[in-house]
Amino acid sequence: MKDLKHNLLHQLITITIIILLLIFFCLRLFLPKVLLPIYEKNIYQNLNQPISDVTTTVDDNFNEDIAYIYITESGIISSNNLDSVISATPKQILEEVNDKQGKFKFDSQTYYYSKTSNDYVTKITLTNDNFVKQIKRDILYAIFPIIFLTFLIILVILIWWSRNLVLKIERLKDKIDNLDNDEYEDKYDYKTDDELKVLSDAIDNMRRTIKEQDEYKNQMYQNISHDFKTPLTVIKSYIEAINDGVQDKEEGMKIIEEQVDKLELKVHSLLYLNKINYIKDSKCYHKEIIDIAPIIESSVAKFKIQRSDVSWIVNISDKKRLFNGTVDMWEAIIDNILNNFVRYAEKEIKVTVRNNRIIFYNDGPIIDSQILDDIFTPYKKGIKGQFGLGLSIVKKTVALLGYEISVKNEKKGVSFIIK
Repeated sequence: MKDLKHNLLHQLITITIIILLLIFFCLRLFLPKVLLPIYEKNIYQNLNQPISDVTTTVDDNFNEDIAYIYITESGIISSNNLDSVISATPKQILEEVNDKQGKFKFDSQTYYYSKTSNDYVTKITLTNDNFVKQIKRDILYAIFPIIFLTFLIILVILIWWSRNLVLKIERLKDKIDNLDNDEYEDKYDYKTDDELKVLSDAIDNMRRTIKEQDEYKNQMYQNISHDFKTPLTVIKSYIEAINDGVQDKEEGMKIIEEQVDKLELKVHSLLYLNKINYIKDSKCYHKEIIDIAPIIESSVAKFKIQRSDVSWIVNISDKKRLFNGTVDMWEAIIDNILNNFVRYAEKEIKVTVRNNRIIFYNDGPIIDSQILDDIFTPYKKGIKGQFGLGLSIVKKTVALLGYEISVKNEKKGVSFIIK
């Protein structure tokens, strides 16, 4: 965790330095270019001001940075400071002066000029780019302390922020390390509701979920053990009774066979429930389209034998009876629902297929609202204390095929709706 702290701090400082250097170089390179037209406008104003009143004499009390050239009928007159401003002769300068004002380059340096004339004299004022260079230096000297001070402030803020950030990350790591520790208690107060606080809450939820799943698995193992132990105990008892001669062999074997069938059904259900986790890795079942009608009719025919006293009604629309999935998967869904229905139906079981929906209805007792939420959970007690894997298989298989199943209490009876 120490390495994380150092690495994070170094990364933040490095990023800050890079950003500030980019800002500095951008200001150094682009700001003078952006401000250059303003500087030049100021230079031309300074050049024009002294020649607003044109005369035929050169006044020596000029600005030392501005040189003058007068062109009269008697010849060319220049100010005394011309040599200090530019190392060119008046004739060379006149070759570059074409417009009323402008600039030209001489010996790799830029010069600015302004020209005015009347019938008696042409007057040219001239200066170099020292003013522009000085302004650039002044701007840099003014900006650099501000940037440096800004950098220090940002650096202090980043150090403070990174320490808090690393502290939060250390707390999150402690939480993850103690996911399976029931005695661990996180007392850290997240003062800001940021992404790390959301992550912390998510870890808390995951910790609670893991704990609930562990408790659920333990309870499920106990229920499975009990569910398997009962038929095995019955089988063992009848075998001992037959061997001791206190039980008729034919009748005892019949009961043993019934218990073996129940045990086999439980084993197959458990294996199928476990198999679903592997089936979902294969996407081929999504590609199959099956006609649901023959599967429903076949399942109804099987369960009619168990409840011949019940009225079985099957209504299947000629259209929209095709569903995604395999025959085996839909047989598991329908058989487990009907197996549940035959235990509770009083007089009627009805299966309806229309509008891409399958509705299973039985007129048995309605389901208590407290049980309704957990009816698809494996080995959760349902109506009359019954429990098992059937409806859990239905829920997982339906979800695997991309459908939803819901349970609805009717005025009389219960409907299971797959859509």
